[in-house]
Amino acid sequence: MAHGRIRKRSLTIRGHRTSVSLEDEFWSAFREIASTEGLSTNELAARVDAQRDISANLASSIRVFVLERVRQAREI
Repeated sequence: MAHGRIRKRSLTIRGHRTSVSLEDEFWSAFREIASTEGLSTNELAARVDAQRDISANLASSIRVFVLERVRQAREI
């Protein structure tokens, strides 16, 4: 896997198809978090989307969400 490679990912959030461009590493971590929480990536993306600031795009919000989770895990 090439580090930093960005790919477009398709999601369905509350019945609406959308896509986000994320690095493989962030997408992998996002999928792991969703799995740990017993959620699909679409369900977790919907939660992130509902909590994001209107001025932030979804891809950036997912990156920040993943970073916050990694930081929380390091504090344990």
